[in-house]
Amino acid sequence: MTTTTTTTTTTTTAPRASKLHLDADLVARARGLAAQAGEPIVDLARRHTTVSVERATLRLAGLAGADPEGTPWANRLLDVVRADLGDDALPHGVALPVWDALARGEADDLATLAAKASAGSVRFRLPAGADAARARTAATEAVAVGVARMDARRTERDHLVATVGDAPRQPWIYLIVATGDIYEDIPQAQQAAREGADVIAVIRSTGQSLLDFVPEGATREGFAGTYATQENFRLMRAALDETGHELGRYIRLTNYASGLCMPEIAVLAGLERLDMMLNDSMYGILFRDINPVRTFVDQRFSRQVHARAGIIINTGEDNYLTTADAIEAAHTVTTSQLLNEYFAREAGLEDWQLGLGHAFEIDPAVPDSFRLELAHALLARELFPTAPLKWMPPTRHMTGDIFRGYLLDGFFNLAGALTGQGILLVGMMTEAVVTPWLSDRDLALQNVRYVMEAAGSLHEDFHPAPDGVIATRARHVLGESMDLLGRIVDHDGTGSGGGLLAAIADGTFGLMKRPAEAGRGLDGVAETAPGYCNPARELLETAPTPTATATSTSTTGTGAEA
Repeated sequence: MTTTTTTTTTTTTAPRASKLHLDADLVARARGLAAQAGEPIVDLARRHTTVSVERATLRLAGLAGADPEGTPWANRLLDVVRADLGDDALPHGVALPVWDALARGEADDLATLAAKASAGSVRFRLPAGADAARARTAATEAVAVGVARMDARRTERDHLVATVGDAPRQPWIYLIVATGDIYEDIPQAQQAAREGADVIAVIRSTGQSLLDFVPEGATREGFAGTYATQENFRLMRAALDETGHELGRYIRLTNYASGLCMPEIAVLAGLERLDMMLNDSMYGILFRDINPVRTFVDQRFSRQVHARAGIIINTGEDNYLTTADAIEAAHTVTTSQLLNEYFAREAGLEDWQLGLGHAFEIDPAVPDSFRLELAHALLARELFPTAPLKWMPPTRHMTGDIFRGYLLDGFFNLAGALTGQGILLVGMMTEAVVTPWLSDRDLALQNVRYVMEAAGSLHEDFHPAPDGVIATRARHVLGESMDLLGRIVDHDGTGSGGGLLAAIADGTFGLMKRPAEAGRGLDGVAETAPGYCNPARELLETAPTPTATATSTSTTGTGAEA
């Protein structure tokens, strides 16, 4: 097998001199604690598989489409394999029985095999010896074709950025469309790009994260968003490419790799050249009650796919501040950022791909609220100096007063300018009132452009007093985060670092209590057996990730998950 290696033009910011006077040894200790807390989770993920990981493998091998009822062939095929093999199916993986059936002449290709299996005309077995070796080789060759296609789409992105042009300045302006109808989303996204947006996020239909299948085809009836499907990805990518050529700059596209189908959606994003994906390690656990083990297994595989495809992930720490107080819970945001960084790096993502999240969510009635926001934002910037930070506008304290909301968004934009954020999600003055009109988006984009152009490089002049409110608060939050990480490491009483699952069960993050033995999707998780075969996991673990070359200074962000 030949592995394609590409070179990616990335979006990295140069490290900035510390303005908070953070102790370097203290920061290193914080990262060490995050690694101790995360290592048992990585080991858990390596020892388990899920139905979505297995279906993602089939999709990488080229299985697409759905039956007349709309059920994806990937689901149909895996369900029949599980029915035939029972408890042996998931622990050994879908690859051996499927490619063994192809080798036995049951069908000429995956799509035909899936259709015949769904009709009850194929029986699957777990091959052994030479039959197993033959099936493994054939499966690896088929999946390698999908990986090569992702490599080609990554190379294509690099070429377009180099030839069409990139965003002219930092930060990238990130704007959401969410009509529910892909054919309505497209003109809104194109117009938003013409008004100055650099990144378009297509909000996913409410509740899609709880579907254990990926809908098929172009969709027109989403709820508060548009379904994430391969065809919708393709349509929006083509439309933004057209507009990018018109404007002379590449327009980036964001969607959601989260929920019960996280690995599959990650694969579809890589195949259709999306640029960023929401992909938080704990969001589905906390806010969608998806089983923690299922989530951690799926997120590791999906991040390996993102690493290979050159996709920037966007994490969801901002969501904690919608359920917990933004001052009291500030350290949980920092803790989650450190954990997300560890999990992402372990999966092969580079720093330029780490869109770590945080938000402007302190109650504006709190005295010195703006100074505290600056402290939190600058702490994130200094802890992760070369990572693109996902800086989110106010939502929790938007009251419906559009004039007050517009002012709050202006302060949010100013905080971003002062602390050198890489990406600003455009805040809407009509947040919590209505789905924004195009005119609302135009006004919001004017707000961002005015503040950014007026502030210029103001962050270069912004140096908080070493013992002032901002620097002191930032150091305090870091200290609280380290205390929390220390408690997580020792949560099981052994000091082995196995306490993150217990901490999640106790409601440490976002005030949500999620035990490891409960939650949606648990029945789709299995511990792997000796002889487990998954060529996608093997290729993503061993094949070299395309080399990244940092040549620009932009970063990224995103909206809340669906």
